[in-house]
Amino acid sequence: MKKFTAISLALVLALGSLTACGSTQEPADTSSSSAAASTEGAAETTEAASTEAASAEGTVDPANWTEYDNLISQIKSTTDYVEREALMHQAEDMLMETGAILPLYYYNDIYMQKSDVTNIYSNLYGFKYFMFAEAPDTTLRINLASEPDTLDPALNSSVDGACMIVNSFAGLFTYDADGNLQPDLAADYTVSEDGLTYTVNLIPGLVWSDGSELNANDFVYSWNRAVNPQTAADYSYMFDVIAANEDGTLKVTASEDGQSLTIELDSPCAYFLDLLAFPAYYPVKQSEVEAAADWETNPGAWCQEAGFVTNGAYTISSWTHDQTIIMTKNPNYHRADEVKVETIEVMLSADDTAIYAAYNADNLDFIDTVPNDEIQSLLDNPEFHIVDNLGTYYVSFNVKSDLFADKTPAQANAMRRAFALLVDRDYIAENIGQTGQEPANTFIPTGMSDGHGGIFKENDDAYTYPDAEDVGYFNPSYSEENVAEAIALLESAGYVFDDNGMLSAETPITFEYLTNDGTGHVAVAEALQQDFAAIGIDMTIQTVDWNVFLDERKAGNYDIARNGWLADFNDPINMLEMWTTDSGNNDCQFGR
Repeated sequence: MKKFTAISLALVLALGSLTACGSTQEPADTSSSSAAASTEGAAETTEAASTEAASAEGTVDPANWTEYDNLISQIKSTTDYVEREALMHQAEDMLMETGAILPLYYYNDIYMQKSDVTNIYSNLYGFKYFMFAEAPDTTLRINLASEPDTLDPALNSSVDGACMIVNSFAGLFTYDADGNLQPDLAADYTVSEDGLTYTVNLIPGLVWSDGSELNANDFVYSWNRAVNPQTAADYSYMFDVIAANEDGTLKVTASEDGQSLTIELDSPCAYFLDLLAFPAYYPVKQSEVEAAADWETNPGAWCQEAGFVTNGAYTISSWTHDQTIIMTKNPNYHRADEVKVETIEVMLSADDTAIYAAYNADNLDFIDTVPNDEIQSLLDNPEFHIVDNLGTYYVSFNVKSDLFADKTPAQANAMRRAFALLVDRDYIAENIGQTGQEPANTFIPTGMSDGHGGIFKENDDAYTYPDAEDVGYFNPSYSEENVAEAIALLESAGYVFDDNGMLSAETPITFEYLTNDGTGHVAVAEALQQDFAAIGIDMTIQTVDWNVFLDERKAGNYDIARNGWLADFNDPINMLEMWTTDSGNNDCQFGR
């Protein structure tokens, strides 16, 4: 099978021929990783293959990220959707050329649900909806993850936090049980002929959980709060589609009676209604947010304890940190008559062994993870569910890590791409994931729309993948050819190998891999550790608590870290705009 190598990708980019727009899932345990293919003779590569993978002028430099930032701006402003697709491919090409994103597999999702519990549903983006569930004794007992990082709709960027938020807040739009977008707080809407102005009318009589009026002014406040640099919202960039005033506030206005919202866009946006269903676009109550003593320096302080005001199906009535959250039905929710479960008890834990034991003891009705070594025995269990997701499980490299400190941009890129070629994705998917995950060799997942009626990862008139046979940048299957190419790339970065393809002690490679707990994540880390060790690379594993993990990764306090991204809506821009210099989700530290 032909491979489109890192060398040829760099050449294509240099010639300018490509021109033209977080998860907690656990994969299955294993006692050992893949047996490394023999590397004997791997160093016997051609002279051409051992040359530097990219020339200095042809290399994408992650420290100089202006070109990428400008490309994303161009994608967002173009009205030519065919050109937009080609530009999005170009952006993904740039990401892959840095080597800073090492894709492992494309997500699906697993959970267990008791047979006497019904009407729970999820969508492609990992959100779980419990508000219309039915359960014995009108009480539902669940586990999603450990202590949530935040329950502020503007500040959250984790899937478990989003699941809590979509059940305790409500936005203008939402998703139904079939994954279809539908109005929620919006009664109806209109769009101007040029596609630049949306007018959304609200359902009359909306109130917050404390009984006070909720109206269009709450959306004006909440959205401007999300883009205010003082808030430091990770998702502030998701509001870039809305036109801005000279003072930086958004061109969003409420009618005099507060019953309609007028939104002016910079350019037509085919996925704007999807944005209105995303938690960052949900309203929060101004007086509640600003009642916290330190709200200006700690914008999420208002919702760090139980009792804060919401507008969704549930309120947080009790919160014993790192143990339990109690969610109680909100009688002021606009669909309260459809909510059957009065109380949701949320176990806060990342210990999948303890979680599974609690489920088997009938102390939990729904769990979002199981131990890796239990997956095979559960595949035929009717309470074990495998559902589609749209996202990628991957490894992120901190481009500012000391691991690359003495390397040129071309050498650092070559190192990272070499690591990607050493990984046995088939083993990880089949023996750790175990639920049909597809090995990944690019960042944007299989099945994602191209934004104009097609599929992004399929060749069409707008774009043809550099290698049509593999539809990607390298063959994701583990092979001696990939190992030989990885060694050539590392040699181009100054590393020395012996005749058996083992890294010389005179040029060692040592780094730390950061992950949160969970048997699946640790098993993946151990598989990577063995794949890298096959040529003498020394990787140690550091496991930390979920909240610490999120903070360390976001701050760039790591060399290499486990990562995952579930799409927020079905358009590639979602997985591309997160890597701009100023994005709060730019864990690789591009441009910084």
